[in-house]
Amino acid sequence: MKRVLWLMAAALPLAAQPKLLVNAQVQTHSAAAGLESEFKTLLAAQPQPAWIGYSVPAVRTYNLGCDYVRDGFTQPGVIHLEPPDHAVILFRVEANAVNRIRTLSPDCEIDAGGVPVHWITDVQPAQSIALLVSLMPERDRVGDSPVNAIAQHADPAADQALERFLATNQPESLRLRAVSALGSARGRHGFDVLKKLIAGDPDERVRERAISALSSSKEPDALDLLISIAKSDPNAQMRRQAVSALARKPGPAVVTTLSQVIESDPDLQVKRHAVSSLNQLPDGAGVPVLIQMVKTTQNVEVRKQAMTTLQQSRDPRAVAFFEEVLKH
Repeated sequence: MKRVLWLMAAALPLAAQPKLLVNAQVQTHSAAAGLESEFKTLLAAQPQPAWIGYSVPAVRTYNLGCDYVRDGFTQPGVIHLEPPDHAVILFRVEANAVNRIRTLSPDCEIDAGGVPVHWITDVQPAQSIALLVSLMPERDRVGDSPVNAIAQHADPAADQALERFLATNQPESLRLRAVSALGSARGRHGFDVLKKLIAGDPDERVRERAISALSSSKEPDALDLLISIAKSDPNAQMRRQAVSALARKPGPAVVTTLSQVIESDPDLQVKRHAVSSLNQLPDGAGVPVLIQMVKTTQNVEVRKQAMTTLQQSRDPRAVAFFEEVLKH
């Protein structure tokens, strides 16, 4: 049985650490004099593999959990009915450099693999964001993980950092990642930024990603904006992106919008995307519309796609419809 070190939250400052570290050699440090200096000191002293970590207040999203860090979905673990209010930021270091960053729920069981874990207390969120921003030039090693970690901070400095990543002189890959983070984690501010990007960013891929990111936004206005783009944007590619994103925004207004797009949009590819989105709606909400479409549409290509989609759906209503057709 692997060696276990239990670190319970009741024994140390609130939200200072994960509730459970497994297979870990833990040392505690303080960032009261500044996170950057403490982090650099630890980094300089770590030629061998180790982890450096701390926790910060987090935005209340469902992007943090233990589902994806367990050995499998049948293994025990924490499922959050309500999002955690803190995030654990973990840096893997080796040869005096960071080579991986993880952002997890504080309720996860975390296996450190027997290596040292340097846990830092007294971390200020703005200093954490500044540290993560300083690692952006090392994206070849750490990938987009600093962006993911920044987006989880419940601090205005996170919004400011993400907006800097959106500057037109930044690499497109970084801009696209920041757009996704704004939609999934940054609430009303993120929605407002996405709206501006859609209206005027010079990069079409960034505008497309911003439309897609609206599907992750919990702001009520996100659905209204998607519907407006799907119905009336002059750019067919933007309309296609919007109808695809609507598949992740279920509800009567979505079904109505997709039906109207299929009926009236002048671009066949937009119509095709709308048919696919109807099929992707949860609980088969689009199946009755697809059946009616097969019966009434004058567009041969749309009818073919709708029939193929219904055949692949295996929905009992679709099966009953085809059985009725075969009787005649």
